[in-house]
Parts: sequence; structure tokens; C-alpha cells
Amino acid sequence: MQYRAHSKRCGVKSDSNITQSQRPLMRIIMNQEPLGVASDIVSPMSLCRWSDTTANHRPTDYTVIGEIPSHSSPPFRHDPELNHKVIIWTGDISSLQVDAIVNPTNESMTDSNPISDRIYERAGSELKEEINLDIRECGTGEVRVTQGYSLPARYIIHTVGPKYNIKCQSAAENTLHSCYRNVLQKARELGVHSIGLCCINSVKRNYPPDEGAHIALRTVRRFLEFYGSSLDTVIFVVDSAEIGIYEVLLPLYFPRSKAEEEVARWQLPSDIGGPHGEPMLPDRQIRIIDNPQHTLHPDEESIDLSCQLETSVNVGEHAFSQMQGDLDQQRLLGERPYNDPLADIMVKEIQHQERYERLLRRAKAEDLTEVSGIGCLYQSGVDRLGRPVVVFIGKWFPFNRINLDKALLYLISLLDPIVKGDYVIAYFHTLTTSSNYPSFSWLREVYNVLPYKYKKNLKAFYIIHPTFWTKMMTWWFTTFMAPAIKQKVHNLQGVEYLYSVMSPDQLEIPAYITEYDMSTNGLRYFQPSAPT
Repeated sequence: MQYRAHSKRCGVKSDSNITQSQRPLMRIIMNQEPLGVASDIVSPMSLCRWSDTTANHRPTDYTVIGEIPSHSSPPFRHDPELNHKVIIWTGDISSLQVDAIVNPTNESMTDSNPISDRIYERAGSELKEEINLDIRECGTGEVRVTQGYSLPARYIIHTVGPKYNIKCQSAAENTLHSCYRNVLQKARELGVHSIGLCCINSVKRNYPPDEGAHIALRTVRRFLEFYGSSLDTVIFVVDSAEIGIYEVLLPLYFPRSKAEEEVARWQLPSDIGGPHGEPMLPDRQIRIIDNPQHTLHPDEESIDLSCQLETSVNVGEHAFSQMQGDLDQQRLLGERPYNDPLADIMVKEIQHQERYERLLRRAKAEDLTEVSGIGCLYQSGVDRLGRPVVVFIGKWFPFNRINLDKALLYLISLLDPIVKGDYVIAYFHTLTTSSNYPSFSWLREVYNVLPYKYKKNLKAFYIIHPTFWTKMMTWWFTTFMAPAIKQKVHNLQGVEYLYSVMSPDQLEIPAYITEYDMSTNGLRYFQPSAPT
């Protein structure tokens, strides 16, 4: 069965002509299974390499759409040799016949999750004994190594992924990168040539799976670029919920053609990390020198540890160390300290706030009745926690005929007083057609114009009656343009699901929505007090 599945995926000719007597020998050859080995053991030779899968040769023409690429040139080049090292596979990691597999666990190494439970069960009691007696614990972002015991893998590399919180997003990203990086580095130290790499970022720890996939893929890609000769096979072991994400993102980091390489310029996020895939912040780079008197010995080399340290600040290059004076005073006077990333960030933030204030003044001064009269955006009561509910009717938004500048001004005039505190948005996609869909460029412009309080105080974004297109576009937008609100988006199949978070008498919606909902979901969902 494994050979047949493998041949189907990779274009190998069918084994239908193989005689009955030849099949056991063929299975042993394909899987390299010696006699007496468990039949469910999976050899990398039986799995399809990424280089053998079909590339997408019909990319979206972004030049026609008018989108601007995030990168002037492809960040990750088409490299058939690297692609041949990569495999994406859905299955039981404990059955892989590789040099090492990864076990995502917790600090006390007692975490109960499907991957760990299967590894412990198959490895046997000796694994628990080694952990309890010799290892005992593992810090977040660190790795520990044990023997594979009864597993077909020689080693188990244990690591602890971070807990995700939007307020500590940078720390979580750095720690997750450290997990993947340390796993790969440890594999190199052990002389490992093949590794089964599961998703270290855990939904159990609230880590968004797509954001974790970006870090995993770019870290592996950079590692293979630097140390590709040490690894022959990297198997991304994913489950049914993760496979879709990896199938979408793998071509961005491991393009199989020049076409995919070019498309990645648009689809990759603007931040693709540093030389090793590590998250980069311009104000967090450290330069450590080996001699405090280096100025007296200009010929001596300094030791640059910025690429080894995950978070740092360039002390030697920062304006503070160069005694440039009071930076706050310089900023107040409009002066720009030379090569100060903090100043650049502050200036951009000030410019962003000034732009919003100008738009807000315009919104209060201009006549916006042509937009407000459409009735596609309005406030409708509060939810059960007393938070204002903003309603958006997709069918009533005439994107191709409306003045988009005034639409933005009306949005600001309506929401500015509301977003000072917590609020929620209910978007009704009911019977919406393609003529109502706003372009990505306009959505990105709106999202970039709105200040931080809009994203911070938005507590939930409900999409009622979503379609497949809506779900795909929402995933795309929140992944590549608006990751700050990704966890706040909820797709609801009917109006009735809103009643758990808001009272029916607080929700005012057009009659066609309730009629559509009753025809789709039935009358039983509607209470007598529900709007009609």
C-alpha cells in the first residue's frame, strides 16, 4: 500500500504488472525493511520528495490585479537540491525509520499530547526511566536528547515550545525559532542525516498554526542553506489540520519552479527574519567585543555574536553609546539622530498618527450622507458584556460604485468614538456577490491607516453566512496583512449562533438576512423576540 501511494503521488509507474511472488521483495526494497521488523515502519524512501511534486505553473498575475510585491526580488530561490531533502507527510511520527524524531513536550517533560503519547508508548518504559533519572526537565526553547529505544528512530530530540500571547508575540516568535534552530543544530552535532520534524508550535499553547509554520519553514530553509550537507532528509510530519497550511506555504520557502519563486515575492510576508530565519527587530541587535580597549587596537577583530543571540541591542552603534545628546530633545526639535532605528520607528508612528488625525478632521467636516445613506455600516446595540456591536452588510456595499475615499472617512467617523473601548464587529456575508468584494489593496490601505487602538480593542469579528471564498480570503488577509486580528475572527453558519454572545433584541439586521437564515437553518433557531 505504501509503494502504491508513493507511486501515485510521484508519478512512478503502477505495480500492477508485478507478480504475486515479487511483491514481498519489492516491499522490502522500497521500504528497506529487514525481516522481523514491524510492518508499519515507514522509510523515507517510500515517501514522496518535495522536488518530485507538481509545481504551480499558473500563478496569479498580480501585476494585473495591481498589488505591490513585498520583496523586490525572490527571497528564497528555486533550489532542486534543497527541495529533494524535504518531505511533507501526514502520519505517525513514531513509525518513521529515521535517525531522529522530535518530541514536543513541556518543561517537566510530562506533557500528554498525541505525538508524545505515541512516542512514549512505542519507545517503551526505558524512555521514561531515562527521562525521570537523567534528564528530568527541559527549558522552553531548549532541547534534550534521549535514545530511541524500541522506536525505529535512533534518537529522540525533545523540545519545549512557547506559550503564545499577543502581548508577548515577539518573545514567542524568538522562542519558537530557537526550538527549531536548536533541534536542527543538535541533529547536526549528533551526525544525524534524516529527521522527522513535527509541529513544535502547539495549539494547546495558543500558538497560531500558520504563524508557527512560517517560522518552521524559514528556519529549516535557512539551516539547509548553511548546513545542507549535514542533512539528507527533513520530514515535516503534520496532521490533517496542518497539512493544508504547509501545502500553501511550502512553495513560498521551497519554490519548485521559477514561477513559484516569483509568486513568493507577493505572498511571503515582508518580515522573513534574519540570516538564520530568526525574527528581526531593528532595535534589538547586540555587538559584543572581546577587548574593552578595542579603540586602542584597531587591527584586532571583534566577535560579532548578533547572529547567535536571539534578541539583542546594538550597544556600540546606538545613539546612546555615541553620546549624541538628549534624543527626546532632538526629536522634539525635529532633528533625526544619525542611524537611530528607535528614532525611525518613532517618526513613522508620529507620521501615521498625524495622517489619521487629518482624516478624522476631514470626516467631521465633509458631507458623508451619500455613504451613510447606504446603510451598510452602523452600530446595533451591545453584546452581553456591554460592548458596542458594529454591523456591516456585505450585500449593501457597492464597492465598484462608491467613493472609496468617503467610505474610509465614514468608517473613521463612525468607529473613532466606539474604538476607544472594547467593541465587536458582525459582518453579514449573506447573498453577497463578487461586485461587493473590496480589493486587497484597498483593504490593506484601510488596515494600515487605522491606528493600533482599532486592532487592540476589537474583541471579536464575526462572519455570518461565510462562503468558501470568504474563508479563504479571510485566512489570506489575516495571515499576510492583519495577523493581529487573526485569533479574533469567527465564522458562523447562522444568525442564531450570535445569540450566545448578544441578545436578539440588541441585533438589528435587514429582513432578507433572517429570511435567508430561516430557509437555510430552519425556524427553530429563532426566538419570538428575534428581529424579523
